[in-house]
Amino acid sequence: MSLEIDHKLDLSAKAGFVFGQGAAIQALNTMVADIARTDIAVLLIGESGSGKEVYARLIHRLSGLKDAQLKKISCAALDPGRLLGQVQDCLRTGAEDHSAGSLFLDGVEELDLACQRVLLSLLPDGERNGKTDEMTARLISSTTRNLEKETEAERFRRELYFRISGVCLRLPPLRDRKEDIPALLECFLTRHAAELKKTVPVLNSEMMGLLASYSWPGNIRELENVAKKIVAVGDAQVALEDLRAAPPGPPQVSGGPRVSSLKVAARAASRRTERELILKALEHTQWNRKRAARELQISYKALLYKIRQTGLRVSKSEE
Repeated sequence: MSLEIDHKLDLSAKAGFVFGQGAAIQALNTMVADIARTDIAVLLIGESGSGKEVYARLIHRLSGLKDAQLKKISCAALDPGRLLGQVQDCLRTGAEDHSAGSLFLDGVEELDLACQRVLLSLLPDGERNGKTDEMTARLISSTTRNLEKETEAERFRRELYFRISGVCLRLPPLRDRKEDIPALLECFLTRHAAELKKTVPVLNSEMMGLLASYSWPGNIRELENVAKKIVAVGDAQVALEDLRAAPPGPPQVSGGPRVSSLKVAARAASRRTERELILKALEHTQWNRKRAARELQISYKALLYKIRQTGLRVSKSEE
């Protein structure tokens, strides 16, 4: 089975588990290849275990900053002082290496309002102001929550959301890409069998059916743990007992298309809202895109990308 979906991506096991046969994962990988070489801020949205850190590292590796470091900051339980110190440490390291590299903010939704204020003060507002404490690294953030709803509930600063979401990449949960389970499982079994110096287990059709019917609340991370358990125990029947005892997932036959339609509708509504906000800013500034970027509190390059992404037409004088 070929796992390649785009010649621009290295989709081998060494590159990380970002391959897939479904349309959603293929479209995601293609977009990653397109935006990785830019310096646009990226927001990765997905459930726990869906591969957000794998994608953060892939984006860094495909970027022009691949020779510099990717610095990770876990946002859970940070206070403003620790956040400031960790970000400044990343900036100092970049200055010593003569390259800012990439900064990965893992779980950015966990930052309280005080930490959000500190982070916002470090992010460029669209034009370089020459401040020594201003972040120059390529910013990649991840979240398990809908930050648009968090901003509406005033739990997340709207201006910070705009600055970290130059491009939003939504990672599908494993239950929505079950066609990829056999290939992912084969890779995990092969990897852990090699690590433990054991024979790669072979699962029968009944076992594969069980894996396909399971809802995978822990996503790819849970699948890898199951594969490791199968290899370690040496008996797939025994290793899969916990999955057999698990309550069945939500029915998908009758409700599947409707759930999918709601997801599509939600994404479309989000795009329409974003398009309207950008259009209003452009009209208010007489289509001066630099001023519009400042009003929206995003970078100029992020605005250009969003203009193309939302299909807004720009006059020739503005090209």
